[in-house]
Amino acid sequence: MLRVALKMLIGDRAKYVGLLFGITFMSFLVTFAASYFCGFMTRGFALISENPAVDVWVMDPAVNSTEHTTNLPASALDRVRSVEGVRSAVPLALAVADVHFPNGRFQSFQVIGIDDATFSSLPPLKDNTSPAVLRTPDAALVDPGGTEGKLRTPLLLEDQWPRSPRLDVPTRTLAVGDELLVNDHRIRIAGLSNALPRYPPRPLLYTTYSNALRILLPERHRLTFVLVATAPGVSPSELATRIKVQTGLRARSAEDFKADTVRWFLANSEDVGDIAAMLSLAMSVGFGVTGVMLYMFTAENLKQYAVLKAMGATSGLLLTMIFVQVGLCALLGTAFGIGLCGLVGQILADTAGYPFRMMWFTPPITGVMVLLVSTVAAAISARPVLKLSPGLVFAGR
Repeated sequence: MLRVALKMLIGDRAKYVGLLFGITFMSFLVTFAASYFCGFMTRGFALISENPAVDVWVMDPAVNSTEHTTNLPASALDRVRSVEGVRSAVPLALAVADVHFPNGRFQSFQVIGIDDATFSSLPPLKDNTSPAVLRTPDAALVDPGGTEGKLRTPLLLEDQWPRSPRLDVPTRTLAVGDELLVNDHRIRIAGLSNALPRYPPRPLLYTTYSNALRILLPERHRLTFVLVATAPGVSPSELATRIKVQTGLRARSAEDFKADTVRWFLANSEDVGDIAAMLSLAMSVGFGVTGVMLYMFTAENLKQYAVLKAMGATSGLLLTMIFVQVGLCALLGTAFGIGLCGLVGQILADTAGYPFRMMWFTPPITGVMVLLVSTVAAAISARPVLKLSPGLVFAGR
């Protein structure tokens, strides 16, 4: 009987294709929304991912993400270094500054001040550039940080540093040796980095901690994080608790701080609402197409179901036939949707830098949502079949 159910489904090509299209479209949207969510969440804690050697992040007690920070007094660094179990502790400064280009255009950058001695927190550099270039006075590294077209400087020398801005002149990408202006301090580009893309996207400017103190506007405190490596035999969680007790500062292991940042984005990012709306739309479209097409298919085959019921098929068997038909469409549609989403997402990620990342749990989530919608649609379509009278086959209709 199950083979009969599948032949009934495949025999009606139009409705079969319609069912597959509805489920495939829903599967694609659900997978894409979940992958986009994972993509921008992982970009949200890119600063943490760039520092795999850091075991514990120490910050002000009010800080709960890399995106929403306030600074610490300089003495916090020595207090952390005095805690037993700390193998090393280095400073990290984060700030936002308007950087002026040679043609008068300005762009907001995130300035990242790294430790002068160890260059901790410095991402890989392009063209085999040595980190030692940052020891040159006024040197800095730049990175697009997930943006496009933000690092453009005038192509011609006569268009650089004019008395009045020249915003419509030909431009090129920043290169080694170019100069920028930060708070009336001229800095020289010593190299380009391969930093992880950020969310939200913003250009990045890496320099030494001492240079950051010089070029940024004066503030009482400039230390944003203390980056700690644990001594052998000490777990990050244990050391984080020890630092918190002895210094009163907030200390989190790298994995815990990533989770904190994700929770912060969940509570504060507008994109979470957009993703929820996309998921609702996907399920509504999927339910509408699947439900309507399946109901039409069932209604047009009531006479065949009546014949089967007159031949002794029970309501349970007929219900099983309907669910087998829906199950086949759900299985194929889910596979097509996930595969199509993976292909399109990878193309967007490679060509446009789209924050797409399909995690291991994304296909199961898609499968559960498709199963939920398909089950509801099948239950609605099964209602007239369950109420069906075998006498319909003799009614002449």
